[in-house]
Amino acid sequence: MDDLQTEKVLYLEYLQIEKNASSLTIKHYEKDVEAFFLFMQTEGIPSIRDVDYPLIRIFLTRLYQQKLSRRSVSRKLSCMRSFYRFLEREGKVNHNPFINVSLPKEGKPIPEFFYEEELERLFSVNDLSTPLGQRNQALLELMYGTGIRVSECVGTKVEDINFTIGTILVKGKGRKERYVPFGQFAAKAMKMYIEDGRSRLLRNSDKKPDHLFLNAKGGTLSDRGVRLILDKMVEKAAMTVNIHPHKLRHSFATHMLNQGADLRAVQELLGHENLSSTQIYTHVTKDHLRKIYRDSHPRANK
Repeated sequence: MDDLQTEKVLYLEYLQIEKNASSLTIKHYEKDVEAFFLFMQTEGIPSIRDVDYPLIRIFLTRLYQQKLSRRSVSRKLSCMRSFYRFLEREGKVNHNPFINVSLPKEGKPIPEFFYEEELERLFSVNDLSTPLGQRNQALLELMYGTGIRVSECVGTKVEDINFTIGTILVKGKGRKERYVPFGQFAAKAMKMYIEDGRSRLLRNSDKKPDHLFLNAKGGTLSDRGVRLILDKMVEKAAMTVNIHPHKLRHSFATHMLNQGADLRAVQELLGHENLSSTQIYTHVTKDHLRKIYRDSHPRANK
């Protein structure tokens, strides 16, 4: 198994250095490779060269017996296909046994999003006289106003905000950067927070971080912290809806497309590499369909 561990380490270095993969992707792939190594051990397979198609079918059966989702199975297969592609390139194996293994088709669920009236209730719950209330309002306005991911939001620094032209420099997946515009509501909330609330939160910290969003102790706000903040907003608004940071991103994309935004423009704003990732937002709400009908059909308003 020592040789297997060596190949794993080399593969992870390849992902990090050459493929510029995110830390989360590397973490998932490391677990997936380890899981396959454990499967090899239980099946008495000593070498990566001994893996063949029939063995892979047994591996798939084991995965489905664990009642894993199709998404999880697809990711594990993608990982092993990539791993063996790396081994083949390095001359460690003669062929990739995963190359002809088909990935299970995934049904893409329609993303959850907020209706505009639900968002208005959330925007009204924060006490703007307090540092945390100002921070929470700026957080909500920025995430909904730009559609950025929660990881991108907590990674934002004050210097990334350009109020003159109304853009934010976003560090996305794979260390890719993009500029995303924000509107006057987000600008107003962030200015108030930076000039007042953030300055007061910094008094609680010795390190003085340069990140935009801070926690109550003046340190950098975490992904988990954002989720807790949103949960409290929903509780204050007396709403029964489920909330998660990505739901704001879904809402941004849905509302943009419903108002006639170009699909490729939304793709660029979201930082999606493939258009297919953005196309899940092309669904329309029932209210939007009703509005189109009322505005378009000659007898709709009779």
